[in-house]
Amino acid sequence: MTGHGRSGGHPVAPGVPDERRPKAVDPAAAEEFLRQVYAETEPELPLRDRLRQVRSEIDRRGVYTHTAHELVFGTRIAWRNSARCIGRLYWQSLQVRDLRHLHDPADVAQESVGHLRAATRGGRIRSTITVFAPDAPARPGPRIRNDQLVRYAGHRNPDGSVVGDPSQVEFTDRVVGMGWPRSQPPGRFDVLPLLITGADGRSRLFDVPPDAVHEVRLRHPEHPWFARLGLRWHSVPAISNMPLEIGGVVYPAAPFNGWYLDTEIGARNLADPDRYDLLPEIAKRLGLDTRSVRTMWKDRAMVELVRAVTYSFDADGVTMADHHTESERFLRHLEKEEAAGRSCPADWSWIVPPMSGSQTPVFHRYYDEPDPDLRPAFLEPHRI
Repeated sequence: MTGHGRSGGHPVAPGVPDERRPKAVDPAAAEEFLRQVYAETEPELPLRDRLRQVRSEIDRRGVYTHTAHELVFGTRIAWRNSARCIGRLYWQSLQVRDLRHLHDPADVAQESVGHLRAATRGGRIRSTITVFAPDAPARPGPRIRNDQLVRYAGHRNPDGSVVGDPSQVEFTDRVVGMGWPRSQPPGRFDVLPLLITGADGRSRLFDVPPDAVHEVRLRHPEHPWFARLGLRWHSVPAISNMPLEIGGVVYPAAPFNGWYLDTEIGARNLADPDRYDLLPEIAKRLGLDTRSVRTMWKDRAMVELVRAVTYSFDADGVTMADHHTESERFLRHLEKEEAAGRSCPADWSWIVPPMSGSQTPVFHRYYDEPDPDLRPAFLEPHRI
């Protein structure tokens, strides 16, 4: 990582105190996964021999090492099992960066930046996952505390207002307390540093180099004033604090990304009242009557905000899905899974877009309920 070697970064802080020592892998979970691998693919080693190897390794070390084939299969199935993701049609194309030999926070930070560069490709976003060292009874794996590799800081003013992303105020205060300098004056789109915890339970900060953060400056196809708002958003939504569990082995640091859906940015990140809350400003600029919600000013402002986001990403040649097309593709994925004899769990509240829901085909049907025990899987952050 630029500017930070193994001894670089900001001051060190204690790790989260309630993290437990990792437990030994359950042999039954390992066997269930391996049987799935052999049911869907054709590894060279016979299943009985592989099971014998894995059981022996768990007996000796409390954990086992996935083959490269098993790791790739497991990461892709974890994506296929993600009930909240509408983009699962592409699960077989996930690019896997196998960096399981890396434990040190500085190395994890450097390769997290490498992940951003590998996934961005000048705007031709590639679905990518980087897998760092797993948890083991003798040594916990590293943990990335940021919820995404790129997030904008939230700076709270004395009057309670926030400059930047309100969802990141607590995290921003934490890293500032560790020595990260706020920009002066604080900006709306200041990229936060990476906060990474090592096996010793101590956390360190690492700046993300500006040239690794690909951003799109937002403008509108019809309203020149929109560009003067100074809005922008980063191109790669890389989730970084959800552990990956494959066959009982937990990889606590496994950042992964697809590409943005237009409504994620325009109808949520920039529009939600507890985020950037831009709809009142957009409505004012559009000359809408905001005295009553019955004028539908919020709806009209949101459409124009999403239009601006989509137009800007398209104009810059940055991969982005739109909610209408992606809804149709999700139903194609559903048909493929049903044809393969597999259940396709889906969380309706996440699959249906936050704008024009009933105008998308995913709105008009029910889905298999999400199964919290389905594995491989990306786990909720609190489960690590």
